Amino acid sequence: MIISRTPYRISFFGGGTDYPGWYRHHGGCVLATSINKYCYISARYLPPFFDHRFRIVYSKTELCTAISEIKHPAVRGTLQHLHFTKGLEIHHDGDLPARSGLGSSSSFVVGLLHALYALKGEMRSKHDLALESIYIEQELLQENVGAQDQTLAAYGGFNLINFHENGEITVRPMTLPAERVTELNSHLMLFYTGIVRNSTDIAAFYIPDIKTKQKQLSAYRHMVEEACEILIKNRPFEEFGRLLHEAWFLKKSLSKEISRAEIDGIYDAALAAGAWGGKIIGAGGGGFLLLFAPPQAQAAIRMQLKDLLEVPFEFDKHGSQIIFYDPEAHGQEHLSPTKR
Repeated sequence: MIISRTPYRISFFGGGTDYPGWYRHHGGCVLATSINKYCYISARYLPPFFDHRFRIVYSKTELCTAISEIKHPAVRGTLQHLHFTKGLEIHHDGDLPARSGLGSSSSFVVGLLHALYALKGEMRSKHDLALESIYIEQELLQENVGAQDQTLAAYGGFNLINFHENGEITVRPMTLPAERVTELNSHLMLFYTGIVRNSTDIAAFYIPDIKTKQKQLSAYRHMVEEACEILIKNRPFEEFGRLLHEAWFLKKSLSKEISRAEIDGIYDAALAAGAWGGKIIGAGGGGFLLLFAPPQAQAAIRMQLKDLLEVPFEFDKHGSQIIFYDPEAHGQEHLSPTKR
């Protein structure tokens, strides 16, 4: 039995520049962090006593005799990619709902890939996990996704991520004093809007003509640089919040699908109560709303948004991990540990 734990993420600046249609021509960068809300994947070889060979449990339960019969696209694609021939049982549990903008689909793929490699007795580096998960989502599944979610899920931490024209990805941890990171975290508030949407559907409205969004996406890159400077040079946190507010309008200019009147109303109410800025997490359209506000204004903001569910969180430092590994469980004979 193997259990992987993989974090979700929050992106502050640079989202959109991590799509290959953009960074393969212009390069891209993202300032983002993983958070202590997780996707859990358990995997084991299925004992040979059942009519089915694959049991997949998520919001549904699938009992299949062949990989090609599996309806969950990420599970089917990942198993085909790894050429599994033995029967498997896979369970998924998540701390937060799917289709909410926190990179849940990519965390699922990274966590599944990590667990399945561990089941085979193989170790993969964080870099390998990130690149392979990107390949599965973008190439095999043909999803409209960028490359930041998989990278953050695999690596974890608060990072500046650069996407290079040659396809390489470099991850630079933000080397800030612990108290600076703690204070940054204390200015953040996360609310669930209750609006469920598929990020790939939202992205589909602007990804096909992403090369025409040069003004907006180039501005995103400058915002990443400005945000890093604010944090590194100990400038006031209010500047970080105001920059998020500026990015709010810039992101909305990418597509009319990114926001809606209901979300704009929530955001305006938060600003009136003292927030400095914020953003819809992920591609937009709903999901989670991140607000940046001074601690003294947060009680008023909670009162203003009392109908929404607030989700307290802290930054995650570790990325995807194998938290349970029992080679004595079913299928031990299939393991062949390798050194990498």
